[in-house]
Amino acid sequence: MDRALRASLLDCYLTLDAFSDARAALRDIKMRGHRTAILSNGTPKMLAAAVAAAGIELDAVLSVDAIGIFKPRREAYRLASEHLRLAAPDIVFVSSNRWDVMGAAAVGFRTAWINRTNMPEEYGPTPNAVFTSLAEVTSLA
Repeated sequence: MDRALRASLLDCYLTLDAFSDARAALRDIKMRGHRTAILSNGTPKMLAAAVAAAGIELDAVLSVDAIGIFKPRREAYRLASEHLRLAAPDIVFVSSNRWDVMGAAAVGFRTAWINRTNMPEEYGPTPNAVFTSLAEVTSLA
């Protein structure tokens, strides 16, 4: 692969917009008194740029860079419990990546899979909820 193309593609992560339902869903969750966070394999620089580009407000932006271990390793998900000072069952972990939902469930988080395109189930354990949009997540809060 052309290194310039690779760098250009990776730079696209710095300007990603959020899905159209993300801002309203996050606002609704926060209005109900819950905290919001991102837990990502991305770098802090990439995450800060993506959050700013998407125009979303979060209580925490957590990168696995802090521990040098990528999701779906259990240690990565424990960052959220430690940072938020919550027990695993008190965290609702939401992702459109089924492998990420599997990893979060393995540490005891309640999970919701955003399956926007009706993909087949491919991992266990089963998510606590499956939705087609983030708007539906507010039913868990």
